[in-house]
Amino acid sequence: MHDDSTFKRLIDEARETVRFRFDGRDLAAPEGVSVAAALLENGVVALRETPVGGRSRGPFCMMGVCFECMLEIDGLENVQGCMTPVQEGMRIKRQNQARELSAK
Repeated sequence: MHDDSTFKRLIDEARETVRFRFDGRDLAAPEGVSVAAALLENGVVALRETPVGGRSRGPFCMMGVCFECMLEIDGLENVQGCMTPVQEGMRIKRQNQARELSAK
């Protein structure tokens, strides 16, 4: 893991390390932390761009309320990174388009 992130865990529990890919980069994080926390710990702060204006957005509330951490995870779009535990082999991509609602 990179030491240049300003995001630091308060409790350094001994956990297994999992490896995952983000936008083609191989990264690692402690097993069980959220995808958003894993990305922040690896120095990734911009997870998406706004559909209007193209401004960078990143995790804000870290509890599933703000929807700023929307990602594509393992081919599934509109996944909240802060609510999803990182797992070995995950393929994660930035999501830079507007969300689409499905009619039911």
